[in-house]
Amino acid sequence: MVTTTWRGAFSNDDVNALHAEGFGHRLLDDDWNAQVERFSLGWVTAVDGAELVGFVNVAWDGGVHAFLLDTLVRADRRRQGIGSALVRAAVAGSRGTGCEWLHVDFEEHLRGFYLDGCGFAPTGAGLVALA
Repeated sequence: MVTTTWRGAFSNDDVNALHAEGFGHRLLDDDWNAQVERFSLGWVTAVDGAELVGFVNVAWDGGVHAFLLDTLVRADRRRQGIGSALVRAAVAGSRGTGCEWLHVDFEEHLRGFYLDGCGFAPTGAGLVALA
């Protein structure tokens, strides 16, 4: 059974492995615990037994805007409702902080997931590539 937890404990190795798999890059050695403790409003872990199977980061501007970043579910566990459970927990956790808005941006193939499956409303946005 998968349990989602707002600000749940996790290991850096597990989140780095999820990121490498989810974004198709080499395995990094980032300190996710330090990063989310310093910069994030919160995060949500999805754990099955002792295994981290999903993670989402909720960054913020220090005021009323929060930002959903890097919703990740292990490849062999996708399409089982874990991603939408992560987002629901992130929405609930963010509501309890005094934030007024939760933003998300996504690639077109994820439009149905975020808009239809998770209840986000479409908005106009812009993007500038910095690299």
